[in-house]
Amino acid sequence: MRIKLFQAAALANSFKDSEALAVYQEILKEIPTHYLALWQAAVLSVKIGTRYSDETRKSAYFDLGRQYADRALLLKPEGGESNYAVALALFNQATLYRAGARLKAFSDLRSHVYLATERRPDLPETWQLRGRWQYRVAHYNLIERLYSKIVLGGVPPGGDSKEAMADLEKARELAPQNLQFCYDLARMYVYQGRRRRAIAVLREAERLPTITSEDLVVSRLCRKMLPPLLRADARRQKRRGREGKKPKPAILAPGESIRARRDTLSRKQ
Repeated sequence: MRIKLFQAAALANSFKDSEALAVYQEILKEIPTHYLALWQAAVLSVKIGTRYSDETRKSAYFDLGRQYADRALLLKPEGGESNYAVALALFNQATLYRAGARLKAFSDLRSHVYLATERRPDLPETWQLRGRWQYRVAHYNLIERLYSKIVLGGVPPGGDSKEAMADLEKARELAPQNLQFCYDLARMYVYQGRRRRAIAVLREAERLPTITSEDLVVSRLCRKMLPPLLRADARRQKRRGREGKKPKPAILAPGESIRARRDTLSRKQ
């Protein structure tokens, strides 16, 4: 069993997710209540599902991930890993739901994302997911807010843009080489009008290595986002420069009128 666990971890660290999932599934056939294998299988199933464009395959992998996550949660209801696995599966399942079911899923997510960060603050992925959840809830539109209040008993507490950015910053602090964290944080900065911060994060992303095909895609998205921000920042700096060159208004002496000052200047000329 130790050899299989080591093998699965080595495959996952080598970005061979399907092979790693297969090994965890072998472990679960022998020990159905193996906590580590369950939550790892859940996370890997969701990761694999996100790579498909076909919604049927996506849904199949997300559902499989949810099954593993629920089994892990039964073993450890307060576990950081099990709550992260459930939150991850539910968050991705919600992308395939209709509006009402999606809002219900986001409401159900709250306790899981907070427990995940409380119990496993060392896992950067838990902070990323909490940041994504907070930002999404913070930007509910009017219809989503009304539906949540009338049908679901209220908008889930905790949706806050500043906290969402702080969570993504925490994730980056724990895993500075993760391109996806850079991309998520840069987008939040852009949406909040923090252009200079977004540029700084994207500049750092340019220097990060691309190891997987997903890294390559995210790196391209980062590079695509940067030029418009640089052009907008250059225009802003140019406007500031012009404003700085405007002549300062004349300071009038006590009792002196503007017309008198003009007459005085004309005589001098």
